Amino acid sequence: MVNGYVISPLFRIHLGVALRSARMAQGRTLSQVAVRAGISLGYLSEVERGVKEVSSEMLASICDALGVPLSHVLTAAARGALSSEMTSNAALPLAA
Repeated sequence: MVNGYVISPLFRIHLGVALRSARMAQGRTLSQVAVRAGISLGYLSEVERGVKEVSSEMLASICDALGVPLSHVLTAAARGALSSEMTSNAALPLAA
């Protein structure tokens, strides 16, 4: 809680969920996508788990490797964040 507001999960967590969902929907492994994106399997795993922040360049490479438009991944992540905020009432101050 910060200044009386509940803090929703970091956006990187929602971004990771969106990337993992796209990869799994294609039936692809972490290794397959990591090789195609030119990044390590460990790094991609950390991005998908929301442990690491991903640069815009790296995110574009991952999206390209998945064959998914960047805008689709960002939209899915934003929807996840919105859903999380609505579920936790993060936009509303907590009662004192």
